[in-house]
Amino acid sequence: MSRIGRKAVDIVKDVTVNVKDEKIVVKGPKGELSTPLMPGIKVEIADGKVHVSRANDEKQMRAWHGMTRALIANMVTGVSQGFSKTMEIVGVGWRAQMQGKKLVLNLGYSHPVEFTPPAGIEIVVENPIKFIVKGIDKELVGQTCALIRQYRPPEPYHGKGIRFENEHIIRKAGKTGAK
Repeated sequence: MSRIGRKAVDIVKDVTVNVKDEKIVVKGPKGELSTPLMPGIKVEIADGKVHVSRANDEKQMRAWHGMTRALIANMVTGVSQGFSKTMEIVGVGWRAQMQGKKLVLNLGYSHPVEFTPPAGIEIVVENPIKFIVKGIDKELVGQTCALIRQYRPPEPYHGKGIRFENEHIIRKAGKTGAK
């Protein structure tokens, strides 16, 4: 049995979980999320908890079992609290600012980079080198961070680039001088 799939998901106050038309729909104070239900996976809601079970012990079914439970738990957390990731910009003269809904990044290119966040994502610039990506969908928050990071991934020699807060970049030694 899947250790993650066996755990029940607690339904937090002000959150409702429904299964309809082979879809799991979670509604809460911050919004609504849904995900399709995989074939052979059964979801039961009782006593303020969501229980996920599977039809058989095939490898694919075991994987879907744990994944479905994790998706439901993330949806419940998302619609009640939300998710956020803090990102930092490291580089001389590199900065971020908001212009309306767009994130404008100056990253050493000859032009500023403009990034329009997808629907359901909010970007807050704390200071010119630090910004927060917020949303209710954990997958979408992570994907948005990955797209922003692609403009200047951290490089191993000087450590410059866009990185997650408290991320450790393994540094390489540069060339040694001629002897």
